[in-house]
Amino acid sequence: MLVVALIARRRRPRITTVAIVVAMTLLLVAGNRWVALWLTRSLEWRYVPSATLPQADAIVVLGGATEPAFAPRPWIHLTESGTRILYAAKLYREGRAPLLILSGGGFSGAPEAAAMAEVLRFVGIPDSAIVQETDSLNTYENAVNVRQILAVRKIRLVLLVTSAMHMPRAMMIFKHEGIDAVAAPADFIATERRMEETRNGPKAIVINLLPDAESLEWTSRALKEYLGLAAYRLAGWS
Repeated sequence: MLVVALIARRRRPRITTVAIVVAMTLLLVAGNRWVALWLTRSLEWRYVPSATLPQADAIVVLGGATEPAFAPRPWIHLTESGTRILYAAKLYREGRAPLLILSGGGFSGAPEAAAMAEVLRFVGIPDSAIVQETDSLNTYENAVNVRQILAVRKIRLVLLVTSAMHMPRAMMIFKHEGIDAVAAPADFIATERRMEETRNGPKAIVINLLPDAESLEWTSRALKEYLGLAAYRLAGWS
């Protein structure tokens, strides 16, 4: 919109005004914490975990939590979604399932499943409990490839671990593929504490109405998930 405003500023002043107003409105709406948390919560809270997850045959962990150890990084980089790897390790140590299936390829030639396996070995998970699926490049391929592993190993019930915001799309496609999965989400953004902080007095209300980069990122991620859900439904994967 700002580019449109720059191009039209001399010959089309009305278009310039409209473009600037639209750009400012988008920034103010998408960048304020109230909208960001509302959108995020609408996805994340669909699969709030119960107090006790059931016993399962395997724990499936989806990629999206690591980046390769390209120079000058000394080791694997964990993204904001890296909690899912540690949460999966916690579930394994609690005895929720005897096997961890890591699903994720990589455009750079460094599969995410391999990186996740290295992190799990670092925290003490034995190799015998880890299965890697290194070919999938999106959630649909995650489900298709994991289903093949489950069929070969005659695994029925799995705990599905991914980011809470991504869980609705992941559960949609896993159910479509006939996988009996129980959601075990991690990486929550819209926590109860964050929701309370936006209402903690008039000052907090005003501050959280102002746009900031973090809120804009949360809104962008939530909108991406909604677009993904719509695309999967159009493709008949729901």
